[in-house]
This record gives sequence, structure tokens and C-alpha cells, in this order.
Amino acid sequence: MALVTMASYAADTSGTTTAAAMPKGEMLAKGSDCFSCHAINQKIVGPAFNAVAAKFAGKSGAETTLSDAIMKGHVGTWGNVPMPAHPQLSAADTKEIVSWILTLKTTTAATGAGAKKYTYTVKGKTVSTDFPIFQPGTQKVTKSVFTGYEQYNSYCFRCHGADAVGGSYAPNLRRSLNNGMSESKFLSIAMTGKKSKGMPSWAGFFTPAQIQSIYQYVDARAVAVVSEGTPKH
Repeated sequence: MALVTMASYAADTSGTTTAAAMPKGEMLAKGSDCFSCHAINQKIVGPAFNAVAAKFAGKSGAETTLSDAIMKGHVGTWGNVPMPAHPQLSAADTKEIVSWILTLKTTTAATGAGAKKYTYTVKGKTVSTDFPIFQPGTQKVTKSVFTGYEQYNSYCFRCHGADAVGGSYAPNLRRSLNNGMSESKFLSIAMTGKKSKGMPSWAGFFTPAQIQSIYQYVDARAVAVVSEGTPKH
């Protein structure tokens, strides 16, 4: 949903709740596309569900406001990324999802302040990333980076060019990252699309974890640690 659209996010986010104990609202959210753009306790494209709960805690009409945002779409409360409408959800199911969201408690989320940096030397120049490019002690890329290559080379290359070098229809993503595009911005555009530019929304097709892998592959190419062609894996 951005509150944005609602698949699953590998890094969390759904905790250890078993199917038998899972609240109905959470089951409905996972059965829809909510987890394409949201997680329980961290921002992805849209806000964390527990942040939504904290913002609307104790507010009169919160269920109605949130239900309307889900069913009709909304933009503005959480930034300028629009949350699309979900008319396929019934009023009853939407109410169950909202009721579940409002039960969530805020937890202390990890911040990027002390995030580990991984440094590499390319032609005598030191470059860094927020993720490991290679498996420890090897020159083989990580599973995540290789997954990103596979996904990119199956879909994204058609518009953005092989090896992320840019194409006739879409920007050079390496250049975009080198010019300052953040991971969150990359994820947001990939999930919600840019209709005016002909960029489709991939929410519901790719999970956030898959988009993160694509980002890591493109960034590894952007800093020139990974060369053209199939990465060694």
C-alpha cells in the first residue's frame, strides 16, 4: 500500500507468527499486495505498518481514514509517492487489515547510522557499498548480487540496456546511482513506476527483496567492481 501498494519482504518483517496464530488482518494483507511496498517495522516504499499505527493511535475516525486510503488510494500523508486504490478488497476485508495494523506496536528500528561499509579498490581508487559484493574470501559475487543480475538480465535490460549501460527507452541506471539516486528511491520507482516516462510498476511481480538484489547488482556495476557479462558466482 504508500501508506503505497500492499508478496513478502525477506528482511523482516513479518516476524515469527505462525499461520495458525496469524491474525486475520495480517493474513489478508499477505494475500493482497500490501507487503510489496510495506513491512511491519521498517519503511520500504510506503511507511512501516507500526508507524501507521503510531500515527493514528487513539485518533477518532482512524479506521475510516485508513480504509478509505486503502480502497480509494491516497497521497500526501507519507510523502509524494501515491498509494494506488485497491477496489478488489471488500470493505470487510479492508476493515480487518486496518484493525490489524492499528494493533501493532512501535519497536526500535535499526538505523543506517552505523551501517557497515564494504570497500573495494578499482584501478587504484577506493569505492564503497553498503552491502557485500563478493562472497567472503572469493571473487564470486554474493547470491543476492547474482540474483539481481539474473532478474535484471531477464526483464530490466529490455529498456535499460544489457549490463546496466542504458538503452534507447530508459536511463542508464549506473549513471543514476552515481549521480546520487538512493536505494530507497530506486526501490520506490521500481515498485510504483513512472507512468509519464513509460516505466511500469513492478509491485506484485517483484518482491522488495528481489528489487534490492537488482539494486545491488546495478550498484556493483556502477562502482565498476563487477564487469560486463555474467558475474562469477
